[in-house]
Amino acid sequence: QVQLLESGGGLVQAGGSLRLSCAASGQTSVYTNMGWFRQAPGKEREYVAAISRWSSGITEYSDSVQGRFTISHDNEKNMGYLQMNSLKPEDTAVYYCAASIVGTWNAPASYDFWGQGTQVTVFS
Repeated sequence: QVQLLESGGGLVQAGGSLRLSCAASGQTSVYTNMGWFRQAPGKEREYVAAISRWSSGITEYSDSVQGRFTISHDNEKNMGYLQMNSLKPEDTAVYYCAASIVGTWNAPASYDFWGQGTQVTVFS
């Protein structure tokens, strides 16, 4: 069992930056991938970014955030991060951290553990 806790959300003006954190606890050795998803009101949960924890550390991004967001993971601290720059109003959503034992990197159903989410609101 892995527990995930997101933090760092808040209210930010368009063009600004936020850094989200995801603290993992419990049986942290079992997860190999960490991802970030977001969900706006009335919309489906959307893939944002993912990172391979143990092997190559390869990262993947959705087209909507590529070039603006950076995902990272500290294996010693069991801590994931999502650096968000050049934020836009359309980035407003609840952001969720997720971890998987194995699975498709951009599919929510492939992830085994989820945090409760943190609200990010971007105003113009």
